[in-house]
Amino acid sequence: MPGSLNPTAMLRLLGAWNTGAAPAYRELADVVRLLVMDGRIPLDVALPSERALAVTLGVSRTTVTAAYASLREQGFLRGGQGSRGRTGIPHRTIPVSGPGLAAPEGILDLAYASLPATGEVVHRAFADALIDLPALLPGFGYDAVGLPPLREAIADRYTAAGIPTTAAQILVTSGAQHALNIILRTLAGRQQKVLVEHPSYPNALDAIRASGSRTVPVPMPPVAEPASGGGVKPASGGGVEPASGGGVEPASGGWDIDGMVAAMRHQRPAMAYLVPDFHNPTGRIMSNLQRRRLVREAAGTGTVLVVDETLRELNLDAVNTSPLSAFSPAVVTIGSLSKSHWAGLRTGWIRADEDSISRFVQTRTTMDLGGPVVEQLAAARLLRAFAEPLDARLAELRQNREALLGLLAEHLPDWHVERPRGGLTAWCRLPTPSSTALTVVAPDFGVRLAAGPRFGVGGAFEHFMRVPYTLAPAQLETAVLALRDAQARIDASPQLRTTLKAPKEPAAVA
Repeated sequence: MPGSLNPTAMLRLLGAWNTGAAPAYRELADVVRLLVMDGRIPLDVALPSERALAVTLGVSRTTVTAAYASLREQGFLRGGQGSRGRTGIPHRTIPVSGPGLAAPEGILDLAYASLPATGEVVHRAFADALIDLPALLPGFGYDAVGLPPLREAIADRYTAAGIPTTAAQILVTSGAQHALNIILRTLAGRQQKVLVEHPSYPNALDAIRASGSRTVPVPMPPVAEPASGGGVKPASGGGVEPASGGGVEPASGGWDIDGMVAAMRHQRPAMAYLVPDFHNPTGRIMSNLQRRRLVREAAGTGTVLVVDETLRELNLDAVNTSPLSAFSPAVVTIGSLSKSHWAGLRTGWIRADEDSISRFVQTRTTMDLGGPVVEQLAAARLLRAFAEPLDARLAELRQNREALLGLLAEHLPDWHVERPRGGLTAWCRLPTPSSTALTVVAPDFGVRLAAGPRFGVGGAFEHFMRVPYTLAPAQLETAVLALRDAQARIDASPQLRTTLKAPKEPAAVA
């Protein structure tokens, strides 16, 4: 997004804001506050001047002045009167959990969107890896690029998907997060800009922040409102389009490509971190039309597209798209087996052109000298028989997804749920900005959550909650009933929403 918001764009975002239910200045301030908290107005963006906005809205300048004053008082606008205030989020102070800690016994963990291992398949791969191991023992065991059999297996999967790839274009890493850290150190660096979708994957936002890079969030379009009542809703642009091959092509409303293009042209980010395949947390998938335009515009601005494909294989609706790297050899792709097979493998990779791989290897050797050998041997086995556990896993996830959506519609009808096309999570809009409060209260009812602000920059998304469908239907029922009871407690004590704030130091989320 550009560094400022013009009055016309502001008018479009505000919608029918002046309902007459309260003084106009208060309604205006409330709507702007919610737009910031939902991420639809990015942080550190200059709002229109008081005079220009008053003219566009057809209200007195006094109304806009009072609304801006209220936003400054609440901490959502920074800058003195007379200057164009910039959006922000009030300071947050109360921690809710320790980073990276397992949930206590008896607590259903909905903070992590990960599945158990694919049982016998993973076990057998490790057993076979031990058979392969003796051949490698005479060597010294370090390999900063990755074992050749694994790199070849990864390259073969890309080639089979229509993207010719050699082992020289693959760097094996200790998971996708490790891959992203290598890429950030190589491509972005301190004070350089990184474009992200808003919301985005929390651990990626943490990595960008830790690298010293500056995040450029581009809001994703809101989910379409249902015709009446609450419940489950289709994604924005929620239909499907005919596809030339098998499956269906997603409709093209899930990403604000115009906003991304504007951000690339005005902000000139060094790279963009994107999750176009069953986006975490929304579950959306980007259409080929959007992918093609994004690649073209990135090439024109010098922005390197870094694509996280760790969820691409979890295609629950048989959606037909091409990997982003099919549209340009300059795309850098991150993959792993964490979501499809088991997070405990800690095996990921980077696919890029050979020159980029050489640069990534140089960066990697400043962090570590190679990954565990047995895990790589097991991963190579799993990749060679990739489809073996996948059909059963997808069938299980479809069942879990339908169970979760049905339970939410029944027990939390005021939660508007965006139906995910794949992946592991549903993105829920709450009736009140109470996500952090729910996260704090939920353990009392036996559930651990990841609050909406973990998926945004600076504390946005208090109106949202990510709910994974990685548990079995019976456990999901227990979890949703607990969420209903936690929501009821907050509804009975509205002050919880204002006294319980998002943590200053975020907790880890998978």
